[in-house]
Amino acid sequence: MMWTVGPEPYDSSVAAALWRAYYTEVSDRWYELHEGRSTDPDELEREIAADTGACLAPPGGVLLVARYGGEPAGTAGVHLTDPATAELKRVFLRKELRGRGGASLLVAAAEDAARALGARRIVLDTRHDLVEARALYTRLGYLETEPHNDQAYAEHWFSKRLA
Repeated sequence: MMWTVGPEPYDSSVAAALWRAYYTEVSDRWYELHEGRSTDPDELEREIAADTGACLAPPGGVLLVARYGGEPAGTAGVHLTDPATAELKRVFLRKELRGRGGASLLVAAAEDAARALGARRIVLDTRHDLVEARALYTRLGYLETEPHNDQAYAEHWFSKRLA
C-alpha cells in the first residue's frame, strides 16, 4: 500500500467525513477524560457545523488529504494568519492507519503548502491530552512557544521556522 497526499476542497464530502471523524475523536477524548462520557450528539453536530474549515480555502489556505491505498485516511490544513505565518490545523489520521508514516507525510506536505503560500514560519496549538500529537510535532522539529492565540481548548503552542 502507498501513501499519497494532495489538496482537497475544504467543503468536499471527503473533507467533511474526515472532519467528522477528527472532531468526534478529539471531542470524545476530552469528555471521557474530564467527564467520563462521550460527546452529546447534539453538541457534536453543532460544533462540527460551526467550524466549516473555510479558512482552509485558497488563496490563503489549503486542505490536504492523505490517502492510503487510494482511500481517504487523514487531513492537514494550513492557512495564513499574516503574510509570513501559517497555522497548521486539522492534523488527523484514522486510528487504524497510525504508525505507518502517514502523519509525518501529512505535516511535511502542509509545511510545503505553507511555504508555497509565502510563509516563513508555521504555528499550531494542541491540547495537553493529545500526547501523541505533541510527540509528533516535537519529533518533526516544532518548538513549544508562548501562546499565539486564545483558543478555548489550546494548552500547548508550537512553532517552526520554514526554510
